[in-house]
Amino acid sequence: MKLFLVQHGEALRTDIDPQRPLSQQGAHDVEKMAALLHRAGIGVERVLHSGKRRAQQTADILARAVTASGVSDDISGMAPNDPVEAFAERIASFTQDTVLVGHLPFMSRLVSRLVTSDPQQTLVAFRPGSIVCLEGDPSGTFTISWVLRPELLAGA
Repeated sequence: MKLFLVQHGEALRTDIDPQRPLSQQGAHDVEKMAALLHRAGIGVERVLHSGKRRAQQTADILARAVTASGVSDDISGMAPNDPVEAFAERIASFTQDTVLVGHLPFMSRLVSRLVTSDPQQTLVAFRPGSIVCLEGDPSGTFTISWVLRPELLAGA
């Protein structure tokens, strides 16, 4: 099973919009990432997000590119400062490739927890719009397969 952990795209500052939707650059970056995933033939059963507007917008863009349904769903337990242990236990029941769209520091801690069992280690330098692909085996062990950040697609 593959998990694609995504930090939402660049968002507007709170003083501009308290809901913090994606900025134009953030939406553009996520669209480019989604197009790359689609061209690479990456498909998943579902795209889940934290419920915050910027995460939902990111998830919706990705869902149109990588799911048959083209829709995303919210899931509890992925707020920026939520503990990762309970969510990691939920992931143990996942059986299908899934995209998870959330926030820092949660996403960074989740990667670390799934790969090393220690959520305090920093394994990935997330930036807005980054995607980390983890591959899990039947025993529940995950490894980092690849990491992609929007600046790598700047000329694409």
